[in-house]
Amino acid sequence: MAIAAETRPHEKASSEVPAEEKKRWTLNDFDIGKPLGRGKFGHVYLAREKRSNHIVALKVLFKEQLKKSQVEHQLRREVEIQSHLRHPNILRLYGYFYDQVQAVSTSFVSVLSNLLIGCGQSESFLLLTEDFHLVQKRVYLILEYAAKGELYKELQKCKYFSERRTATYVASLARALIYCHGKHVIHRDIKPENLLVGAQGELKIADFGWSVHTFNRRRTMCGTLDYLPPEMVESVEHDASVDIWSLGVLCYEFLYGVPPFEAKEHSETYRRITKVDLKFPSKPVVSSTAKDLISQMLMKDSAQRLPLYRVLEHPWIVQNADPSGVYRG
Repeated sequence: MAIAAETRPHEKASSEVPAEEKKRWTLNDFDIGKPLGRGKFGHVYLAREKRSNHIVALKVLFKEQLKKSQVEHQLRREVEIQSHLRHPNILRLYGYFYDQVQAVSTSFVSVLSNLLIGCGQSESFLLLTEDFHLVQKRVYLILEYAAKGELYKELQKCKYFSERRTATYVASLARALIYCHGKHVIHRDIKPENLLVGAQGELKIADFGWSVHTFNRRRTMCGTLDYLPPEMVESVEHDASVDIWSLGVLCYEFLYGVPPFEAKEHSETYRRITKVDLKFPSKPVVSSTAKDLISQMLMKDSAQRLPLYRVLEHPWIVQNADPSGVYRG
């Protein structure tokens, strides 16, 4: 198996995977451990970089599946953006590489399949055909390992979070988004499924597949329906303030266990978003200051949304968020 590769990151801290400027990443550089998860385009494995013993998450993606779903550009954008971001609340992308299995000729497969069928091995023929179609390029992303896993699963288990926990998470995300916006990057898909928890309990933004550089206002529909702001639902121009809206939706979901505009039908969700049909249930009990912050982030006019630096200054955040940025239970 021939391995092609891209650059390895320079060693800047003891917590990073060490690198040699001229050496390229290959699969042989890693011991592969247990699977951490699987998705539409591939799998994620626990891995250890052999030379340093540094633990990472290795995301394995099948290019053919990316092509079929026409999301190759998203992967390129994700790699380009995430590999240049350095923030304690953003999952590190240390590097990437890819392999290319040399293609077997169709004539060889045809001859071998005829032999197998002639011998009554039709099942083997089916397996061979399946394996042949799997001969493709794989892309490997070398990611920071977030030891405590997916925040979404924790939210499902708890149903909803306390105000202290929510405020700590919202403050951490606000700081991370301020950093991103300072780098002219908007995320556009902040939601519980895209957040991981590190070993110390710190939150990590983990998926930059929908992120873009913000040099121009955009019209693209993307992200997750429940988290889309009115301007994206209505396909009008949007800017970095879409992340403020998503943070407001996330704050609501942390406190109530469901997103604010959720409905049985997509059309009703669209309607509620465009009308900003925001309702606060009586249970669980949530403070008026928390509701005030959410209301100020979920403004239809994007220019009226509370700026992220003022989110950090809001009384509810100041009173409830752990200054360390880590929720300690």
